[in-house]
Amino acid sequence: MVADSKQFEKVQGHFLACVVCWLLGAAFLFPWNSILTVGDYYYAVFPSYHPSRVFTLIYQPIGLVTSLIFTWYEARCSTRLRVLAGFSLFFTMILLLIVVDLATSGQGSVGAYVAVCFLIAGCAIADGTSQGGILGDLSLMEPAYIQAYSGGLAVAGVSTSVLRLITKVAFGGSSFGLRKGALTFLGIAAFTQLCGLTLYSVVFPRVPAVKAYRLKAMQQGSLTVSDDLAVAGVKKESKDAETGSLPPRLSVTELCVQNWDYLVDMVIIYTVSLSIFPGFLYEDTGNHKLGAWYALVLITMYNSGDLIGRCTPLIDRLLLHSRTWLAIWSWARLAFIPCFYFAAKYADQGWMIFLCIMLGWTNGHLSTNIFMVAPNGYTGPEQNAVGNILVLFLILGLSIGVTADWLWLIGKGW
Repeated sequence: MVADSKQFEKVQGHFLACVVCWLLGAAFLFPWNSILTVGDYYYAVFPSYHPSRVFTLIYQPIGLVTSLIFTWYEARCSTRLRVLAGFSLFFTMILLLIVVDLATSGQGSVGAYVAVCFLIAGCAIADGTSQGGILGDLSLMEPAYIQAYSGGLAVAGVSTSVLRLITKVAFGGSSFGLRKGALTFLGIAAFTQLCGLTLYSVVFPRVPAVKAYRLKAMQQGSLTVSDDLAVAGVKKESKDAETGSLPPRLSVTELCVQNWDYLVDMVIIYTVSLSIFPGFLYEDTGNHKLGAWYALVLITMYNSGDLIGRCTPLIDRLLLHSRTWLAIWSWARLAFIPCFYFAAKYADQGWMIFLCIMLGWTNGHLSTNIFMVAPNGYTGPEQNAVGNILVLFLILGLSIGVTADWLWLIGKGW
């Protein structure tokens, strides 16, 4: 069965697996995107504390440290337990954000701000625990599953942006209206975590195509898939799985050396994106005809471009297999930084909207390319490790980017 897994998955469960991966991506990123999207509410509640910049500055480094720990020990960690723990912790933190807001009646006290920051840190731990587990799991399967999951991540961004525009119309731009919209968002985010938890724990392990790939990985020596296979009714077969010893495979360090260019590309891609999105778009784009809607429109355009970019690798001619061209396009994105600076200072809002779309499109297209092509040619356990390593360097890029985002404040009283 494993030898014919390519044909097996196409007949039994391939489409369902793609749909579930897409839904998992949307559910996973919805909470963090919700927190970013309701930034206008947090700016109204905590106007002096730069909430958008501070939240991302807390979130990314903590997520990076958590991801680093799990990447180093990924071969011994149950992917199932990692992912379920991440969804559960996300759910708990989002609920507590609602509780803090209700308990303080939306008042911007220092204590409330500190509490929100602690809960953001909890969300970061959830992200670092589960994101590498999901991408590592999908890396040992069909590349289309990674693309579907990546597309789901972008859908989360677009849906939160569109919903924020709808709630802003429905509830108004007053403080009370902003608060109602924010609480609505957080409630939906908590619900998506329950959906993601159910999909990954109950539905995904039983999809025949997924089961075939995981069985193949286990026969190659993977210990990370055993719990998911047990849920699907497959018992452990290898002595390695019983004893907990690791089969021969390339180490994390060796995989990093072999894929160093992909890792550098990933850092550059997300450093550029997060040095602009979302802090610069909220605080440094000036006043325009759209007024209070301007930042929300820019974020929606970025997320829309990101969604398109995560879908374009499905077109064979646009899927970049060349490591050289991936590096060239990744480094070329550095040009966005001066472009955004001059657009904010001299150009009208049309140019800024165009730049946001292009920033999102290149972010989604290049990162999805790397996730799809980097694991090729490795065994199942090594592919799982490559997925974890890519996520680690993605978060490293995010962390550098959110730190660099503060440089825009130079000359503005800093």
